[in-house]
Amino acid sequence: MRKLVLFMHATLDGFAAGPNGEMNWIHVDDEIFDYAGSRTDNADTGLYGRVTYEMMDAYWPIAGDSPNASKHDKQHSEWYNRVDKVIISKTMRGQDSDKRKVISDNIPAQVTALKQQEGKEIVMFGSPGTAHSLMQYDLIDEYWLFINPVLLGQGIPLFKDLKETINLKLIEARAFTSGVVCLHYEKEQLL
Repeated sequence: MRKLVLFMHATLDGFAAGPNGEMNWIHVDDEIFDYAGSRTDNADTGLYGRVTYEMMDAYWPIAGDSPNASKHDKQHSEWYNRVDKVIISKTMRGQDSDKRKVISDNIPAQVTALKQQEGKEIVMFGSPGTAHSLMQYDLIDEYWLFINPVLLGQGIPLFKDLKETINLKLIEARAFTSGVVCLHYEKEQLL
């Protein structure tokens, strides 16, 4: 079975975005891009909520073509253009294409079926609302949480409305020179 891997930035006080979805507090630099980029190479599918997908799709398809494109822009643009995209959205219903599949109904069953297909890992970037839904159905296998050294006091929580306890095992903790810490957890398999 393919793994579903969540990449999410969060604040030290547990928010994935500000009250209105603000993400201007997220710190990324070449060190973090290199670390995350080495991981995305293990995936051939990107999973997004509609808002995150629209943001990504407005930038990544041509980001690597700019004369001033960074190494990361070139690498991630190439990855983004190569992989299949799956979008969880009620409003994009029926907008499938060659490299894009929209899931609008029966999300748990469809994501489970996606995980059972042949292929590499499925990586999910951000999309806190979609992540909340997938966590409720215990569909996320790994969590890569990039904890930023900032306190918001309010916002969209990283975790919300879990139906049951999800036990995680710490695989790695990596501190970056910026003060961001990546916590990599796998879901514990119960015997």
